[in-house]
Amino acid sequence: MVKWPLTSSLPGNLDGFGITMAFLYLVVWVMGLTGNALVIVAILKFDKLSSSTTVYIFNLALADGLFMAGLPFIASQNFMNRWIFGDVACKAVMVLDGINQFTSVFCLTVMSIDRYMALVEPLRFARWRTPRCAKIVSSLLWLFSLLTILPMALHFSTDHGFCTPDFGSDARWLGVLSYTFILGFALPFTIMTGFYVAMLLALWGQKLRTSAVNLESQQLEQQVTKMVVAVVVVFGLCWLPFYTFNFCSPYQTSYAVTFYRAFEFVVLLSYSWSCANPILYACLSDTFRRHFRTLLCPITKSSSSMQCITDQQNLNDTTCCIICQPRAQKIQTKCSNAHPAIALFSRANKM
Repeated sequence: MVKWPLTSSLPGNLDGFGITMAFLYLVVWVMGLTGNALVIVAILKFDKLSSSTTVYIFNLALADGLFMAGLPFIASQNFMNRWIFGDVACKAVMVLDGINQFTSVFCLTVMSIDRYMALVEPLRFARWRTPRCAKIVSSLLWLFSLLTILPMALHFSTDHGFCTPDFGSDARWLGVLSYTFILGFALPFTIMTGFYVAMLLALWGQKLRTSAVNLESQQLEQQVTKMVVAVVVVFGLCWLPFYTFNFCSPYQTSYAVTFYRAFEFVVLLSYSWSCANPILYACLSDTFRRHFRTLLCPITKSSSSMQCITDQQNLNDTTCCIICQPRAQKIQTKCSNAHPAIALFSRANKM
């Protein structure tokens, strides 16, 4: 939710800075839509929402992709220095923008709790980490986001030429901003940090007590954790400047042009978080990297002599590694009875 610095002294954005920002907005928009679309297709095609983790990642990618839908409107306002789409569109864009922003943050928060349950207390919380439970939780997150943002988003108007909130006074605006800051950043970030610190301490204690852990499964589990932690860190780096500038905007009395341009950049930075998530998946997850490679570079018919059969064994949380060979040879399967805490990359809990 953005409150733009309103001043008649701002220049038009047809200079080098404005053109550069327009180009950056375009890059973020294209990469955000494409990357999150790849994540959604990969999960639906290869995973079928078979685990709680992928259900949350799917909803995170969906919210991030829809969050990108509002970017062209914001970019147009920045470039033209006014809102041209009317009052109804202003309210609609800000409602959708807020819902998707909060949903993505809430999904990320729930993912940190899910990681803790999977790694530290796998048996105790097994019944709460089913795909069905994850879908119910995700639905509630979307509903809660709507209820959280709707009263504020409807206060947006175009009375001053910008699509900006009108709460009557700076004091009321700061109150609303504090509300969104706590629910949309401070509280989620604190929960994420707390659960990851608790998880790392618990895992460190487990390593000191036992060394009988399947090395391959442990590495895969650590890979997922690194991916989610990286997403949380990038979330903090992208959103903290946005809220900082919003809190400073009522007190800004000088250097209007400099402040406005810096403000425009941090707005773009907040949108770039949704663009960055698929990149992090590709860099830190072998599973997503394979899925992306398959989608972008599909196997040709000449490669059909290679066949890989995935087996699913859920009775004792067995992790299976399939060795693919030409059809003329027998497909070998190696299975290890891994501890449930590190069996996330089995068919029942992959990604």
